[in-house]
Amino acid sequence: MSLNYIIREIKEKQPNIKSVFFVGCGASKSDLYPAKYFFEGNARHLRTSLYTANEFNYATPVSVDETSIVITCSLGGTTPETVTATAKAKELGAHVIAVTHVEDSALTKDADYVVYHGWEANYAAKMEKMTMVLGLAVEILNEYEGYEHYNKMQDGFAKIYNLIESSVATVLPQAKAFADSYKDEPVIYAMSSGATHEVAYAFSICLLMEMQWINSGSFHDGEFFHGPFEIVDKGVPFLLLMNDGRTRAMDSRALEFLNRFDAKTTVVDAKDFGLGSVIAKEVVDYFNPMLITGVIRVYAEQLAIARNHPLTKRRYMWKLEY
Repeated sequence: MSLNYIIREIKEKQPNIKSVFFVGCGASKSDLYPAKYFFEGNARHLRTSLYTANEFNYATPVSVDETSIVITCSLGGTTPETVTATAKAKELGAHVIAVTHVEDSALTKDADYVVYHGWEANYAAKMEKMTMVLGLAVEILNEYEGYEHYNKMQDGFAKIYNLIESSVATVLPQAKAFADSYKDEPVIYAMSSGATHEVAYAFSICLLMEMQWINSGSFHDGEFFHGPFEIVDKGVPFLLLMNDGRTRAMDSRALEFLNRFDAKTTVVDAKDFGLGSVIAKEVVDYFNPMLITGVIRVYAEQLAIARNHPLTKRRYMWKLEY
């Protein structure tokens, strides 16, 4: 079932959609952010929100009803909070789309529609979740309001996976250098802007804190100069994710400051991989997160090797009740 078919069928049932909610936890929540960011920048009438699942469950918005679409996301389809959110959205009459990798998982039971994505095949497959959710957002906007750059987005979807794979194939030396340089750091800060903002967040809370037990913080680099920059000093470790597009000026301003005070800075820049030469400038902003996430996955893998700490190692998650 195509993304376009799903949204057209919803429109046949409900031509007056007013709200679109994105609901998930952890990395899956961050994978929903580019779609929410796309809506915020392009929808004139549709409301949009991004919720961590238990916030949605405990403080459910009153606008969740038959005029809303709720998109829930969980890689394995078993995240309890997100399974509950899916059921709650269905109970309230929303049109529910579940996005997961695992067929017939618990997440799918109360969903009206299910979108399955890849994972194991390669780095591009790991970006299908984020990309397909963005695709749903594009289809919703186009169906309900119209979107002038629809064809350019579709062209971008057709090209981004190959670009991810070709980019990842070039970064091993840089990833190893990052790992060797940062493996003994007690804390690593991550930041970005635009559609990539929560890529930095996910790298911080999931790949560093969860999977490597490294203290970390993340922040939008537009907010960098409104508090966080006070911790900058010689040798303080940062990972800066730079976008190709409208918010690049914020990334560049942050980089200039980090370099000015000789912070220990690693930059992953979408321009270095030719994003703007492949994706139209009118829509390039929305494809930064997929490309950058694919690339920094290699950085995380090399960090795990350098620290002899597998990305699968846990102390608490899946091991006790919490």
